[in-house]
This record gives sequence, structure tokens and C-alpha cells, in this order.
Amino acid sequence: MNDGSNKSSRWGMMVLVLVVVVVVAAAVYWKMQDVEAVEDVNKDAYHAVFLSNNQVYFAKIADVRKETLELTDIYYLQVNQQIQPVQQEEGETAPAENRSQFSLVKLGNEIHGPTDRMVINREQVLFYEELKSDSRVTKAIEQYKSGQTTTNTNTSINQ
Repeated sequence: MNDGSNKSSRWGMMVLVLVVVVVVAAAVYWKMQDVEAVEDVNKDAYHAVFLSNNQVYFAKIADVRKETLELTDIYYLQVNQQIQPVQQEEGETAPAENRSQFSLVKLGNEIHGPTDRMVINREQVLFYEELKSDSRVTKAIEQYKSGQTTTNTNTSINQ
């Protein structure tokens, strides 16, 4: 009888070890699903990232995960509206579309002093697209970087 109880306790121990191994393997697999990059993106290029709250960020995508999108080297557009209408010849005012001007603002220069890194919940991202190296935004970023000073935080982009 001692032999039978030994076999059943060994069998029970093997089942227990097998269950523990399966649970640990499942936990590691589940955790790795969030760590793995979901999509392969060009990390050297700038991207336009469109969010569900109508904000658009121009940045390099450092990491794409199942749940999050990590941005670095981040810029955004700020609309500069003129208070006074622009006067043209003989008292005419310029049409409204000619008065719109955008400034490209580098993230990190705001009053609360954020770092130049942003992790966004993927549920908030509508879509993102890679910018051409000769796009107006990419050129404005390059212009900003080449003449970067602490007082010049905006680069104007006329519409």
C-alpha cells in the first residue's frame, strides 16, 4: 500500500508542477504581448499623430506597443490669430484665410515644463502617418533645430 500512495503523491506532484509551469508560461507570454512592438515604424522619420481630441503632434515614434505609443522630439501647431484685420489697398480688409498663421511649438517650453517624451494610450490615437522629408512641417522642424535658441521657441508656418 505504501507503493500506491507513493505513486499517487508523485502523480499529484507532477500535475502540480505542470500546472505551475503552464501558469508561469502563460503569464510571461501575456506580458510579452504588451512589450513586443506591434508595428514596425521608421524611428528616424517624423510622423503626424492624430488624436481623438483633435490634437495633432509631430514627433518621432520611439515605440509602438499594443496599448501605448511613445513619442519623442515632439512639436505641435499653435494658431496665431490676428486681433486687428489686415488692411489692404483703399481700406479693404484681407480675407480671413489670409490672416491665419500657425506656429510650430516645441514640446517642453510650456509653463509646466514637460519633458520631450510622451506616452499616449493607443485608444486615443486615430491614426498616424510618416511625414516626407521635404514636407513643410519637417522643413520647419529642421529650421527650428538649426537655429535653436532658448528665446526662439516658435517657427511660423503661413497657411
